[in-house]
Amino acid sequence: MSEMVLMKGNEALSEAAIMCGCRHYFGYPITPQNEIAEYMAKRMPEAGGLCMQAESEIAAINMALGASAAGARVMTSSSSPGVSLKGEGISYMVGSDLPCVIINVQRGGPGLGGIQPAQSDYYQATKAMGHGDMRLIVLAPNSIQEMVELTALAFDLADIYRMPVMVLADGALGQMMEPVDLGKVPSPAAVEKPWAAVGHGDKREPNIINSLYLVPEDLEKTVIDRYKNKYDAIDKKEARYEEIDAEDSDVVIVSYGITSRIAKPVYKKLRENGIKAGYFRPITLSPFPSARLGEIANTAKRFFVTELNMGQMVGDVKLAAECKKPVDFFGHTGGVISTPEEIYAAVLKVL
Repeated sequence: MSEMVLMKGNEALSEAAIMCGCRHYFGYPITPQNEIAEYMAKRMPEAGGLCMQAESEIAAINMALGASAAGARVMTSSSSPGVSLKGEGISYMVGSDLPCVIINVQRGGPGLGGIQPAQSDYYQATKAMGHGDMRLIVLAPNSIQEMVELTALAFDLADIYRMPVMVLADGALGQMMEPVDLGKVPSPAAVEKPWAAVGHGDKREPNIINSLYLVPEDLEKTVIDRYKNKYDAIDKKEARYEEIDAEDSDVVIVSYGITSRIAKPVYKKLRENGIKAGYFRPITLSPFPSARLGEIANTAKRFFVTELNMGQMVGDVKLAAECKKPVDFFGHTGGVISTPEEIYAAVLKVL
């Protein structure tokens, strides 16, 4: 059943989390994601859950670790500098095989930067979120509807693979309002968590949540058997993307998140003006849809990447294309938003 409502992105994803069975939220204020904590503070008690403002981002992620270890569906959120502070705790959650949904509503940086929208945390999310041989699943919505649906997907993937999943949004998506169909949020499935530390009543051996391995061979075996093999399976099964007219095109525009909303009219205008343009949007940034982009590289003539940073996705596109075709870039950073006119002119320039 359709349940269309007009909602701000931060609030919509929060409601989706509650609808998915999240009953524990831990956060700390930082713009532009504060509406998540505000919404959770109101709605969680109504839903029979717990919303807690921690004393810091570091405290928030470790509270999330504790709740997840006890079997709860848990979420935390922040914006760029705050996510950096969570990095150690996120790595501990990976090392302890604990599911968690992490929301990053990106702002400009580095440092405190500014509070305007950016996509400058791509490297952090996909390459360097925490120490050790670890990765996250990273989902990149481009609408409020996808903020809702990908948050729901994030909870399911976190439980399936027992690992943190990040929804990488930005200040524009967090703050803008659009109609959203909450009826598309799936009902929470009953997930068995026999590994959780919930007490055993002398009926089984106690569960121990741990990420410490002092014997090098034990740690290596764990990293290979429990993590690398898991990541290889995720690469094969979970890559998601949107593709339009990408094969046999003169130029394929590659973009994600809010910038893909700006890039799609450019693709259409190029087509209207007789240029064989294609459009490719990674929905999962990790796993990156490399296999499909590699296939497109066999027929397309070139790729054009646009994002709100200095070209952080360019390397992944080049690797996916195995450097068979040129990869050009246009972008702004620091909170400056690209316009369709700028991107269109930049595409024409490289053509």
